[in-house]
Amino acid sequence: MTAEPAAAETAAAETTDAVRERVQAALARVQDPEIRRPITELGMVAGIDVAAAGRVTVGLKLTIAGCPAATRIEQDVLSATESVVGAGNAAVDVSVMTPAERTALTERLRAGRPRKGTAFTPESLTRVYAVTSGKGGVGKSTITANLAVALAREGLRVGIVDADVYGFSIPALLGLAGAKPTQVGDMILPPVAHDVKVISIGMFVDDPSVAVAWRGPMLHRTISQFLTDVYFGDLDILLLDLPPGTGDVAISVGQLLPHAEVIVVTTPQPAAADVAERSGVVARQTGQKIYGVIENMAGLPQPDGSILELFGSGGGAEVARRLSAGQDEPVTLLTQVPLSVPLREGGDHGHPVVLAAPDDPASLALSGVARLLATRSRGLAGRRLPFSPA
Repeated sequence: MTAEPAAAETAAAETTDAVRERVQAALARVQDPEIRRPITELGMVAGIDVAAAGRVTVGLKLTIAGCPAATRIEQDVLSATESVVGAGNAAVDVSVMTPAERTALTERLRAGRPRKGTAFTPESLTRVYAVTSGKGGVGKSTITANLAVALAREGLRVGIVDADVYGFSIPALLGLAGAKPTQVGDMILPPVAHDVKVISIGMFVDDPSVAVAWRGPMLHRTISQFLTDVYFGDLDILLLDLPPGTGDVAISVGQLLPHAEVIVVTTPQPAAADVAERSGVVARQTGQKIYGVIENMAGLPQPDGSILELFGSGGGAEVARRLSAGQDEPVTLLTQVPLSVPLREGGDHGHPVVLAAPDDPASLALSGVARLLATRSRGLAGRRLPFSPA
């Protein structure tokens, strides 16, 4: 008589455990949209309670109160749980991590990296490209934003540091105007747009019309903090949108990231070659290698198939030729991006042309560069590996 209830309780317990395991597996597919890792790995699942009637309640711990991604995460958790137990049979109990839990999370994300150290060391597998120009108004930021999105479309993990502190424009170009980073302890989680993680000083000012007027030491400290305190995770490629010219930021980036490779953006105008060349020369003086040149505003396609060269021609090739001197490998002209109305409209609306108009000539040119960058890999020669011979 007593054996039958005991057997029934055992069967019920096994069923409860099985449901809990299946819900746990479903939650492992839910990612934090800012950190881009499963919530089960981040300690965000506080518990899975399976009631006798089969209703399941998941305890969800957000990283901070007022987390900007809270609604999305809660909905994703609810949907994942209902995929196991059925619609209407799940609930989410939302709370917030304690300070100790947040500290444990940040330590887990750092994975042993020093608290104030950068992940983008010469030993890192992340390729770092500094996009620079000799003068403003050549479309450097537009090129950077579209390259990043095109690289993400190639399946790469991509981040952008908007190092143009005075003239920041990357947030608006990617539709992130008004976006704010999330602070978890002393770690900053960058906003994400089009699968690209982005950090910019524009995300820390309340009024974007207010000018940032800082001297060199503040600029250096800001760029250093972007590289140390911002959690980008494991990136394949990091792009830095540098301010035009050869000032403090260019020198700071050279000091902080001497292994970065430089992409110089210029216009076709031959007179622009002199100015663009200077930015490459400064990069080389800090130990960086110049990878290539992108010529923007290369011409305006006409209905009859001809090209109207509003800004002349030959500037990009001339910059590449001049910068090849002094390097073991020649600097190549990576592409010529034609003048494009969709390219301009995409920047105005925060929807890059490589997504909005993939068949536009400017989009095709930039996507071609992204495919070229995507096929490059960091070699292991000369870099320390995380193990020693037996």
